[in-house]
Amino acid sequence: MDAAATAPAHQQVLDTISPLLTHDFGNPSSRHELGRNAERAVSWARNTVANELGVGEHEIYFTSGGTEADNLAVIGAALAAPRGRKIITSAIEHPAVQDAAAFLAEHHGFTHELIPVDHEGVVDLAAAERLIDAKTAVVSVMAVNNEVGTMQPIAQLGRLARAAGAFMHTDAVQAAGWLDLSDLTPHVDALSISGHKIGALKGTGVLYYAANHPIVPLLHGGGQQRGVRSGTENPAGAAGIARALQIVREQREAGAGEGYGPYLIERITGQLNEQFPGSVALTGHPTQRIGGIVSLVFPRTAGETVLIELERHGVLCSSGSACAAGSTDPSPVLSAMGYEPELAHTAIRLSFTRGMKENEISQVASAVISVMRGLLGKR
Repeated sequence: MDAAATAPAHQQVLDTISPLLTHDFGNPSSRHELGRNAERAVSWARNTVANELGVGEHEIYFTSGGTEADNLAVIGAALAAPRGRKIITSAIEHPAVQDAAAFLAEHHGFTHELIPVDHEGVVDLAAAERLIDAKTAVVSVMAVNNEVGTMQPIAQLGRLARAAGAFMHTDAVQAAGWLDLSDLTPHVDALSISGHKIGALKGTGVLYYAANHPIVPLLHGGGQQRGVRSGTENPAGAAGIARALQIVREQREAGAGEGYGPYLIERITGQLNEQFPGSVALTGHPTQRIGGIVSLVFPRTAGETVLIELERHGVLCSSGSACAAGSTDPSPVLSAMGYEPELAHTAIRLSFTRGMKENEISQVASAVISVMRGLLGKR
């Protein structure tokens, strides 16, 4: 139950990439048969991703993951911006975006300003309208928060950015498995995806970057991918993420997993709060959220204790972003949403893919309820 950290590879993805690791293993830049086969695989992947996102093939770049895609979008757009020295992000962005903005502020003279969020993790559009102005170079707001699952009003933010002449980027890493990304791309100039969150391989990612905007590359070398992202292309990685996007679209169209999140929320909070009033609460927006992330706080119980007990029951989940593993500080996301440190420390995140089975979700709900009844009954 930690798919927001990483998900298992789809068997269909492994079947797609296996020949590219063993038989057609050539360098896509080589002019012999193996190279041409590898180049065809990359071209197929680029065409497939472009179709899934509803954009042009020439606007798709393969990266080493979501972090590189975020950095290339934010830093590459800012350094190429014809005007504006302000970077605007939400207060609950992933560190890949926040730290890229901080880098620009520290080393390139930009300022970094935050759009506040409400208690449910939704950006304050009135504040965004005040902040996004003619001095803004880049706006970056994630489509779905990685800790609480709240969806952001990307269309409205995109309109604000374009009205001000600013570049608009969205981190769609958590959105890719649950939302139709072609609904997002018309409102943004760049969009980032991570392969291992949707059943492809770790170390693979995609950046959509609109062709009508200039970009300063982060990597320099052989000039691959139109000079925007130098380095030998990874045919297997590209094909894997392309196939994964097809699979999650097929699952979405079939409605797979749509009711899992609401079921978990209703059953866990309903049963526990009936027996132990005020013992559990949902974080994030109650309805403006994806179905694959359920974040809960337990005011009377330490989150770490809950995680340990759940693991003993076979449920593996987390207290928040895996990218902040090892930190003893309360979640910056929950802090920005107004949660006191003591309550933020009690949070657990249940996250899953559309491929989960209904009986597995039911077993998870039963385990959480059983663990919490045991812990609360000891008080």
